[in-house]
Order: sequence, then C-alpha cells, then structure tokens
Amino acid sequence: MKSFWLRCVFIFVTLQRSFRQTTGLPDTELNCCEGDILLLLDSSGSVTTFEFFRILSFVANLLHPFTLGRGHVRVALLQVGTNPHLEFSLDVHSNQESLLRALQSVHQLQGDTNTKAAIELAQRLLLEAEGDVPKVLLWLTDGVQPGDVERAMSELKAWGVYVLIVSTIHGNYQVLQRVATPPLESHLYSVDMDSIDIITDELREAIIKIIRAERLSVVHLTSHSAVLQWRHVLAADSGSYELRYKAVGEPHAEKTMVLSSSSSQAELTQLQPDTTYTAFLRPESNQRLFSTLSVKFTTLPDVLSPAEVTLSDPGPRQIRVSWGPLQPAQVQRYTLEYGAIPSGQVHTVNVNNQKSTVFLTDLEPGTRYLITVSALHLDGKERAMSVRACTQEEARPALSDLQLALIDRPEGNEVQASWQTNTEGLKGFWVSWERKTSPNSQSEPSISTAYLPPSTPSVRLTHLAPNSRVCVSPVYSSGRGDGICCTAKTNIG
Repeated sequence: MKSFWLRCVFIFVTLQRSFRQTTGLPDTELNCCEGDILLLLDSSGSVTTFEFFRILSFVANLLHPFTLGRGHVRVALLQVGTNPHLEFSLDVHSNQESLLRALQSVHQLQGDTNTKAAIELAQRLLLEAEGDVPKVLLWLTDGVQPGDVERAMSELKAWGVYVLIVSTIHGNYQVLQRVATPPLESHLYSVDMDSIDIITDELREAIIKIIRAERLSVVHLTSHSAVLQWRHVLAADSGSYELRYKAVGEPHAEKTMVLSSSSSQAELTQLQPDTTYTAFLRPESNQRLFSTLSVKFTTLPDVLSPAEVTLSDPGPRQIRVSWGPLQPAQVQRYTLEYGAIPSGQVHTVNVNNQKSTVFLTDLEPGTRYLITVSALHLDGKERAMSVRACTQEEARPALSDLQLALIDRPEGNEVQASWQTNTEGLKGFWVSWERKTSPNSQSEPSISTAYLPPSTPSVRLTHLAPNSRVCVSPVYSSGRGDGICCTAKTNIG
C-alpha cells in the first residue's frame, strides 16, 4: 500500500511539472488555421493513471500554439468509459489559459471501454457543429480493446471528418490502421507513453495541414485522374476560380479550367499514370485580392486488371472466384478458365466488364483446380492471372445406433453387434474388440479386428473378454471415418 501511494505522488508531481512547462512555452499562437478538433480520450480502466495524465499533458503541449475560439480552432473533449462523458464542448474555451485549466481538472472515468457509444456521440457533436470548417477527431487510446468501431468511424470519414489516432504500443494496430484517415504515416501513431512527446511536432503539422485556412488539396487520386478540393473564399456570383495544371517538366502542356464561385472541387481527368503534376488555383474577384493556392501530386502507377485474384466460400463442390480492380472503362470482357489438376477438362466462363466475381459449382470434392482469370483490354492487350484452389472433402457420414445384443449361451461371452450408416461411398467396416485370453493366462486381453464389406451392417463376436470394448468404424476410399464404441456387458464364464 505504501508503494502504491508513493507511485501516485510521483505521477502527480511529474504531471504538474509537465503542465507548468506547458504554461511556460513561448506565446507564439498560430493564426493560420480554422477548424474543429474533438479529442476522443480513452478514460476506461484499461488505461493506467500514469498513461491517462501523460496523455492530457501531451494534448496541452500539442494544442498550445493554436489560437482558440470561433473563426480559429475550437476544441472539445469527450471521454470514453462505460458511458461517454462530454468534458467540454467546442465553444467553451476561447484562450489557452482556459483550456489548460480544464485539462488539469479532468478526472479519469475508469469502467469499461465503450468506444462505439462515444463515437456515436462524437458523430452528433461534429455534424451538428456550426460552420463549414474542417473537422478532426483525435482518438487518444491504449488501443488494446478498440471494440466494434469500424462502421462508425467509416461513417465519420464519409462525412468528411479526419480521424487521427495516437495509441500505445500495445494497441490493436490492424483495427486502428483500418479506421485512421490516410496517410497513416502522419495520421496514426503507436508510441510508448514515456516517449509520447517525440510525436508532438509531427502530429501538430498533420493537424495544421488539415485545418489550414487556405489550401488546395488532393482528396482522391487514381492512375488517370485526381480530385482537387479547396475552401470557399468567394461570395456567391462574385467571381470565379481559374485552375491551371500541368505535368512537371512539360511547361507547354498546361491546361486551364474556369470554375464558378460556388465551386469547391474539380476533377482532373486523362492524366498520365505515375506522373507528377502541379496545379494552381487563383480566385478571381473584383472585391478583393486572393492568394494563389498550389499543390503537387503524383498519379498512381497504371494497374491493369486483373491485379489480384481471391478465393472465398469454399465447399466440396463449389468456390467463389473474385478479381480486381474492376475497370469497365478499360476492359472489354473477362474470361475465367478452370480445370482439375493435372489433366482435367478445361471449362470456360465469359464475364462482362461490369462483373468481378464468379461462383463455380458442380466441382469434384477434394480436388485441386487451376483457375485463370484473363482480361481483354480495349487497346487489344490481354492480361491474365492464375491461382490454385482446392475443394473441400465431402463430409463422411458417421455411424449411428451401435447396439450390442447378448446371445444366450452358457459361456455368456458372445454378442451380436449391429449398426446403421449411410452407405454412399462406403468401402466397408472396421471392427475391433477385446478377446478373452485362456483361463490360466495372467496377460491382458488381446485386441481382435475384422474388416467387413459394406453390405454387412452386423457381426457376431465370440470369446469376448469381460466388459470388452467393441468399436466399429466406416471405411472410405480416403480413409477411416468416425466410429462408435460400446462396452459389452458379458457374463464371466
């Protein structure tokens, strides 16, 4: 108990010193940004007291340079426990001193990690917030039991919320990387709490890139297209946007688009794969002068379908074949060929360019197949990919209702064994029993076996040892199936 209280005192002193250091940071607030940041803080019992207050200190340092309040950066804190608890909402704190005092007074909830309920509350808070500004959900968690959060997080991202995550090194990284907004290298961090400060500057820069007041960003990218997005700066019918773009190193191939004042995004098409482009957006208005925004991006390498072939829904006589990416604008048709290895008949299925899956049936159980998916592209090129698949063995029927009937003989050590089974694919039965040794022998009973044809669902067993175990198993071409054993209650002669 004494060591526990000493540890608590140490944590308190350490974190108070950390908060005081935050207060002493240079007062150089950033006026570059406008947006909403919702801190989703894991406050459950799985987080240690040290980790909890260490994260709070980290948050204070992370947010310290920002100018707070409407028109700048608004911050809310939502704690995760058995039930979510809103510590403070977006419009509460308009200066750093007020935010720091609030963070210092936060108490850990303990209890369960009900992240799903907290995210559902976060959805309402962010989507009902006033103002068309970028929104960031910063999830601070140990990540050990993230819960069923993927669907709720996907909905948040679909509504334009950026999900950034800071987790301990013990977190479930596979789940966290699926819910974080790309790019993961700047939006997902897995750190030791003792060293969490090393990510402060990098994470702050990632947040600034999202909520910077004036920016031109790439929100969707393929090998042949890019979608650019920006914040509204022009009033309705007060001007237009001029968007210019070109491949780096090709100054004479510049293209220009003129967009209305209500526009906030544009799609660039017919781009070259794996090529770096620069784009410039100039708002034009007779009311005021705006800065020209720019962005540089590189299109993805050209990927010809099929680039991957996957198998699913296997069974004894069926399997589903899927492939991707689906490219209806580039592919005329797909052809799927399959046959048993090594020399089975080859079957062909033609598939239109709108489908990327075929469900194969009437296959042979326990058989290996070679499956090839090929795509005929509009330019006449053909690309193919093959995989090997194996159908499952058919379930072998088990025996049922093994009965042992004592035959009325003076020795009292004979039984009639009978059973029932499905005879489909059956090759025979394997019967074993313990045989009685000679009266003067001191050795253990010997094991006797017999193989019976499939048309013989019963057998008479003689010279059984007292309380002999009788076992019967079905035999198939692929091996012996599950059997049944019973104890024969014979009389001792």
